[in-house]
Amino acid sequence: MSKSKYEKVSIEIQRRIHDQIYPPMSRLPDQNALAEEFGVSRVTIREACDRLAQLGLVYKQSGRGTYVLGDVAAHGDEAPESRFNGLTELRGEQHVTSDLLGFNVAMPSTLVQSKLGLTADEPVYVIDRLRKIDDLPRFLEHNFIPLKLAPGLTREVLSGSLYGYLCDELGLRLSGAKRDITATLATARDVLYLKAELGEPVLEVEQVMWLSTGENIDYSTVRNLARLGGYAMMNTYQQQ
Repeated sequence: MSKSKYEKVSIEIQRRIHDQIYPPMSRLPDQNALAEEFGVSRVTIREACDRLAQLGLVYKQSGRGTYVLGDVAAHGDEAPESRFNGLTELRGEQHVTSDLLGFNVAMPSTLVQSKLGLTADEPVYVIDRLRKIDDLPRFLEHNFIPLKLAPGLTREVLSGSLYGYLCDELGLRLSGAKRDITATLATARDVLYLKAELGEPVLEVEQVMWLSTGENIDYSTVRNLARLGGYAMMNTYQQQ
């Protein structure tokens, strides 16, 4: 089957990002310029950029355009479980630690119900962690995990790999994830934990992860400073 126009445009822009024609943190040409260059409509360009955002290669900043995150280790919105990489694996020799800021069980909000496919009376774990790399604060993570899918989750587990526990200890198999990346401004909480300047650009990644059974296992958001480059890959884990 031949590729659609937006897929062809998306692939070409991916190549340019990989080849540093569009370097990290640079702004892509505007939609009119890209539409003229590729001989397609602005709708096609918008679809191509949406796909690149799903892959974690770009993010959109309201009123300012689309910016490049770089050729990061993102595997798309339906990556197989064998391709999920944890923060520790991605950082190689760097030392990754977690500070647990909050851990409790609660009934899901309407938003969390919709993201995880739960009813109002199905409890979830609510997890807040600050992830550090070589003792420097980098990512603020906020996770919701259905209690019924992850019995026995403890504070001790959360000091290490959350997804390692889900896969290795509970035998769950990750199947796919959908990620959305947006640019926002630093809040007082970002200043406190990420050592941000109030109002400086922050990247927020929203992710829903599901299992091979089709059940959604995790709804999470992760925030990190745009000036540090890259983006947060959540707690995803290299499943064997």
